[in-house]
Amino acid sequence: MKVILVNGSPKSNGCTYTALKEVSKELTKEGIETEVFQLGNEPIMGCIGCRVCKQTGRCFKEDLVNEFLDKIDDADGFVFGTPVHYAGASGSITSFLDRVFYSAGNRFDYKPGAAIVSCRRGGATAAFDQMNKYFTISNMPIVSSQYWNMVHGNSPEEVLQDLEGLQTMRTLGKNMAWLLKCIDSGKKQNVAYPEKEKIQRTNFVR
Repeated sequence: MKVILVNGSPKSNGCTYTALKEVSKELTKEGIETEVFQLGNEPIMGCIGCRVCKQTGRCFKEDLVNEFLDKIDDADGFVFGTPVHYAGASGSITSFLDRVFYSAGNRFDYKPGAAIVSCRRGGATAAFDQMNKYFTISNMPIVSSQYWNMVHGNSPEEVLQDLEGLQTMRTLGKNMAWLLKCIDSGKKQNVAYPEKEKIQRTNFVR
């Protein structure tokens, strides 16, 4: 089993990465393979609604989005991390997730997802709520923890002093591993995924 952890911060070894590594360590202890996928500090274009991906399964723009799309079928779960910018997720991860989920949302069906946020002081719950909306529109079980998945600090060193935040990350890792093992056990017992109905779309303006 494998979990991909996405670092939506422009800083490859900053506060968000510190939190993700705490989750990763617990997954590794539970025998789960992990990979950290860095978005880095290069610009990531937002979705332009061209719908090319609906025909090809890939975004027309060859960048990190397609690189990530090549990985998702081999992953069993996902953790998406972001710093808090003006009480919201980073611009990079917002553009990234908009394009990833628009082009491949059904490929996340029934794969557990979790969001973590890192902030100096405030805005964490608003950003956390924003991140979770990608999961709840994509048939993904959400992995929770003992508190909202957030750490506080203005540097990795300060994050390491947030003992409750670090414990929340470790609990999240344990809970993710437990759920993945439960799903795997269900598969071995021939427990089928829920039957999906044909999607009905209702528009309110005629």
